Amino acid sequence: MKASVYQDGCISCGLCIDVCPEVFSWNDDNVSQAIEDDIPGECLERAREARDGCPVDVIDLKE
Repeated sequence: MKASVYQDGCISCGLCIDVCPEVFSWNDDNVSQAIEDDIPGECLERAREARDGCPVDVIDLKE
């Protein structure tokens, strides 16, 4: 499974990074970005929590 962040809509609240720092981080523009690799299995549940908790719904998880 892979994660992506629609950066145009990100408000830089940091929730996803707080919930799952193994998958999400800040980019040079101070908005969230996702790792390019597959989400590690042990992080899937937290990645889903980050997606579901995003206040502007800009996180997508795809298999």
